[in-house]
Amino acid sequence: MHEFELIAPCHFGMESVLKNEIYDIGYEISSVEDGRVTFIGDAEAIVRANIMLRTAERILLKVGSFHAETFEELFQGTKALAWEDYLPKNAKFWVTKAASVKSRLFSPSDIQSVMKKAMVARMSQKYHIEQFPEDGASYPVRVVLKKDEVTAAIDTTGESLHKRGYRKALVKAPIAENLAAGLLMLTPWRPGRILVDPFCGSGTFPIEAAMISANIAPGMHRHFTSETWTNLIPETYWDDAREEAREAIDLSCDTDIQGYDIDPAAIAAARENARLAGVEKLIHFQVRPVQALSHPKKYGFIITNPPYGERLRSSRGGGTAYPVGAHPSDFSDGAGDLTDAESKEELAAIYKALGDRYKALDAWSMYVITALEDAEKRLGLKAAKNRKIYNGMLKTYFYMFPGPKPAFPKKDDNRKTV
Repeated sequence: MHEFELIAPCHFGMESVLKNEIYDIGYEISSVEDGRVTFIGDAEAIVRANIMLRTAERILLKVGSFHAETFEELFQGTKALAWEDYLPKNAKFWVTKAASVKSRLFSPSDIQSVMKKAMVARMSQKYHIEQFPEDGASYPVRVVLKKDEVTAAIDTTGESLHKRGYRKALVKAPIAENLAAGLLMLTPWRPGRILVDPFCGSGTFPIEAAMISANIAPGMHRHFTSETWTNLIPETYWDDAREEAREAIDLSCDTDIQGYDIDPAAIAAARENARLAGVEKLIHFQVRPVQALSHPKKYGFIITNPPYGERLRSSRGGGTAYPVGAHPSDFSDGAGDLTDAESKEELAAIYKALGDRYKALDAWSMYVITALEDAEKRLGLKAAKNRKIYNGMLKTYFYMFPGPKPAFPKKDDNRKTV
């Protein structure tokens, strides 16, 4: 079977998690770069990666790469690629996105136009026709120019993989599903261990944790652009992969996953989203302020995206708030900006309460993603590690406060406790 080079873009900072995911579903990694992991796989790999990977943004089928410093070089390099190996005669094809980093060619619209013309020239030459009907399946092309190296690939996914299909009920300031999954997987939390999100919003952290616990594939209930690529992927591959995903689900797993929020509308949305994800019985949601955070057991985890700046308005139950990962230009006054004394006071109280409640828990760990650089000071805690996570253009910080590991008794050959 023909093997392809497949590119899986991801959030900056999530490369190691995605690499491990790809290994786990059985494919060989060819390279890891900032914001993307490239691996080798056949047509079945395209299907299984789309359905099963939790932290990827999309799966791209690489057509080729070449060096280009001028539009003539871009045209000739694009024309030299074997597009006919991927696109049938009636394909609908276009360059849906062009990104340029430290390259002489930087105008997205010009890059898109030149590459489309070059693709048409190549296809005309190979199929011996001048006009293409483009009334068949869609093959959207994405191109990245980095230091004048052009990488052209066809998008197999369509809508980003973070759109699992369960988040119909929205509140303001959600965290992307694939980022939430990746952050969970960056921590020592594992299925069966206690997890609490005291600022759960629409429930993304608890729902992703429950899906991991029950081994529910994130893409099994959605559709993908490449499902119509019958020239490359037999339809039975999709049926088989979804059946594989269904057979792997285990809803009998033991969980202690809890989501709290001060906003009743947020909790209502979280419960509905959990129902749509099929994990409502695995999560306990409750309207509760962070000041009431408690748990009787040891060795639990707090993993959360607390309010900051404009997000404070949503914690009051109204107004405008923004997601971790929105572009700063989307904001009226910038992410995390505090424009009044009330917001500063409220922010200080929220972070102090979170820090205080964490200290009161017995042998717990805490992981906090926020845009605030001084979160440690506000929490009254010193992080063991602070990892920068880039989501789009917005820099956020993942503060890690690992607690002690549970002490599991071990026995020697004489059955004595060591």
